[in-house]
Amino acid sequence: MNIGRYIRAAFTNRWNVLAFLGAGVFALLSGYADILIPLVLAGELLYLGLLGTHPKFQSHVDAQAAKRARAEQSVTAGAMLQRMLAALPAKSLKRFEALRSQCLELREIALELREPGPKETHTPLEDLQLAGLDRLLWIYLRLLFTQYSLDRFLQKTSEDEIRRDIDRLQARIEHAGPRPSDPQQLKIRKALDDNLETCRARLANFQKARDNNELVQLEIDRLENKIRTLSELAVNRQEPEFISSQVDEVASSMVQTERTMNELEFATGLEVHDQTVPQLVERQAVAASQ
Repeated sequence: MNIGRYIRAAFTNRWNVLAFLGAGVFALLSGYADILIPLVLAGELLYLGLLGTHPKFQSHVDAQAAKRARAEQSVTAGAMLQRMLAALPAKSLKRFEALRSQCLELREIALELREPGPKETHTPLEDLQLAGLDRLLWIYLRLLFTQYSLDRFLQKTSEDEIRRDIDRLQARIEHAGPRPSDPQQLKIRKALDDNLETCRARLANFQKARDNNELVQLEIDRLENKIRTLSELAVNRQEPEFISSQVDEVASSMVQTERTMNELEFATGLEVHDQTVPQLVERQAVAASQ
């Protein structure tokens, strides 16, 4: 528990700041500053101690901090969503929009079968299902973007060229012999060693991208079929709990896939963090014209 955070929140409360400054000014102007100022400080310390350690106040501070964190994550995820939609080629974007549209259509069918007539509100279980589909569609979109990024990376990177650079640097280092004692030659050797390590890292990245490219493509097909199946189950089986459990099961099976995407950040440029999932099922499709 970081008690300093709660004390700081109690002190910076605008009503406390106004009261503390007002009392301080009054004490200075009263002619009894030597008596009143210590009393004002003592009262402030008592207030901070009581409020800063109160469980309800701490819960309030934690809730506000979590709210700000969610808002920041939402902005980050929204910016990432727009970036991916704007960058994806038309074929990939069309594939994503077709899958999302099917989820929307099948959801409406499921609601009509369950409760014919206009739907103004959704039950918590329905919201939970939608949140699960949002997450799966978010993973699906990131997979499409990862595939697109990997294809570009592999097209622009030459494995043969990297290997030639490694061979050239190794030959130069071997030709130079043992590490020199001359300061200038030592600097040259360090530059060569650093360049060699950089080339080896590039080769490792290339091999990682190449090895995972096929896996990403297979995962795209697998997840697409899973999402379509879950959407169809919402129509065929009027069991919200079952659908929710199936969504969670599919999401759990994608943990390793998400980890793989995070490891490919060097190719995709997508930041590695737990961001809020944008609403993809509940709002109308947002697509950049290609």
